[in-house]
Amino acid sequence: MNFTRLLKDWTLPAAMVVGTLGYLFFANTPAFDSFGAWAGPVCDKILPLFMFSILFVTFCKVDFHRMRPVKWHFWAGATQIAFIVATMAFILSYRPTGPTLVFLEAVLVCIVAPCAAAAPVITQKLGGKLEEMTTYTFMSNFVTAIFIPICFPLIEKDDEITFWSAFLDILYQVTLVLVVPMLLAYLVKHLLPRIHRFIVGVKDLSYYLWAISLVIVTGTTVRNICNADTTVFFLVATALSTLAICLGQYAIGRRIGRRFGRFNEVGQALGQKNTTFAIWIAYTYLTPLSSVGPGCYILWQNTVNSIEIYQYKKAGKLQKS
Repeated sequence: MNFTRLLKDWTLPAAMVVGTLGYLFFANTPAFDSFGAWAGPVCDKILPLFMFSILFVTFCKVDFHRMRPVKWHFWAGATQIAFIVATMAFILSYRPTGPTLVFLEAVLVCIVAPCAAAAPVITQKLGGKLEEMTTYTFMSNFVTAIFIPICFPLIEKDDEITFWSAFLDILYQVTLVLVVPMLLAYLVKHLLPRIHRFIVGVKDLSYYLWAISLVIVTGTTVRNICNADTTVFFLVATALSTLAICLGQYAIGRRIGRRFGRFNEVGQALGQKNTTFAIWIAYTYLTPLSSVGPGCYILWQNTVNSIEIYQYKKAGKLQKS
């Protein structure tokens, strides 16, 4: 019982440990080379299915009539935009090249990344407003969809990126991740009430689906870091910088949130990023090595989430999701 309780309290760190050790085991055991070669692409393909499932289950619990913008949404959105503009101004002013440019790209992608699709899951467990978080998740993704095609061509000018091609590419990803599961949840809620009641009745289903996806994401992140063609100094500098960015965004979000009585909501809105999406845009539009930035950010933000969940669990305030 004590082990089971410990595992429940520290589900997210356990998921990260399993993902890390799982990759290291299969990568360093010659007997499993063929399995690793097969499992890597499979994990890459099923991860979007997990993200879809998490959002579907979460949206099944949403009251769609209560999804509307509130004041803190605009403050959080303006803060995200201000971070993006400040980072871009620094890059364009100094015009760095080589490893310095890659480092700044890694920083930028952690800032421009939208609010995580799984953020409503954590927010609900911490007692926050699920509908408000879901609404902001949409807003944040569209801010990202607008700014990426504006900013990235200014950095990587050799890439043939037009505004509309990049915008539509990213909008397509946003639609798959957010809009489709929301529409499916809406249809199930109104047309298949028995299935809807069953889904809603499974305790912490979205949370544990997210934990499983975190195993896959962590393993992928460790693979990218281990195979990165760079120096240890670059990796350490990127890890420390993304740690500072992560803690800073959580702290600023909570400070804004106190003004509106939404401490947890705004903290998660600015701090918890869709790092899987960030890794994709780094590979697609920037130097692939810059994906190490959001890869490290995954570890930091889930460490913060784990500490939050543990504190609320200890205080008896943790909600079911």
